[in-house]
Amino acid sequence: MSAAQTLESRDVAAAVPARFAGARRFARSFWHRRSGVVGLAVLLVFSLLALLSPLFISQDQLDVTKVDGPLLAAPSGHYPLGTDQAGRNVLLLMIWGSRESLRVGIIATVLTVVIGAGIGIVAGHYGGFVGRALMHVTDWFIALPSLPLAISLAAVLGQGETSITIAIAATSWTATARLVRAQTLAVEARPFVDRARALGAGDWQIMVRQVLPNVTPLILVSSTLTVAGALLSEATLTFLGLGNPASITWGELLNSAFFNGAFTADAWWCLLPPGLAILVVVLGFTLTGRAVEHVLDPRTEDKR
Repeated sequence: MSAAQTLESRDVAAAVPARFAGARRFARSFWHRRSGVVGLAVLLVFSLLALLSPLFISQDQLDVTKVDGPLLAAPSGHYPLGTDQAGRNVLLLMIWGSRESLRVGIIATVLTVVIGAGIGIVAGHYGGFVGRALMHVTDWFIALPSLPLAISLAAVLGQGETSITIAIAATSWTATARLVRAQTLAVEARPFVDRARALGAGDWQIMVRQVLPNVTPLILVSSTLTVAGALLSEATLTFLGLGNPASITWGELLNSAFFNGAFTADAWWCLLPPGLAILVVVLGFTLTGRAVEHVLDPRTEDKR
């Protein structure tokens, strides 16, 4: 590279606002994580299909009373993934099911992160009786088996996506709470927090302005990994019959195939695609989360 090109690149870098410099460094480092790029590409493909599906899939193609396809037809040119026991196109069901599955997983993850991060920051900041009480509650939830607890909550709240979302969030926040509490203790031991206290900052200001920005990267990593667990939990609870039978999700497709004749008829095309879709999306979130974790804290790669 010539001296003129070097100076020009420096001028361009200098022209970039400071608030975007960190984002550029993050994007550049993330791009070198090929596994993370693959995971992100997978998530983008499924997200686009979920968002655009109403443009090319009508409700008549999903309604069991209006479809006229052959029952449990094997994959063919007209039906790439075959048909289910009601004659519906499995490929269209898969694409439409991504909308509900991803929506439940993402909403449950947001609730999980908000609850876990809030409890972790409060427990780490106040300490003493408040911190110990919150950690005792966290340990109590950790000691309980998460799947039976989620099943019980979903059963008590009633069938439906709302009850499943609440059940997932209520049983998944503990890991985030412990991680955020540990990071909060580390942040509050730094000198800039003492300076903020000396200048008269209150508890709320310290937690929101000093602690929260410093634990946000950890929350981001935790959220990407939590989505994977939330998708698996949603599929499990729906497969067990706790979801809305009228909705179309990957877990509901597995439930319908298993209990409505596709499994006994050896119609593998009704079982394999939803399972593979769950596996691929969970793998995509996991790869993306690990890549983000390594970019934000390169020391984690050396520890493994």
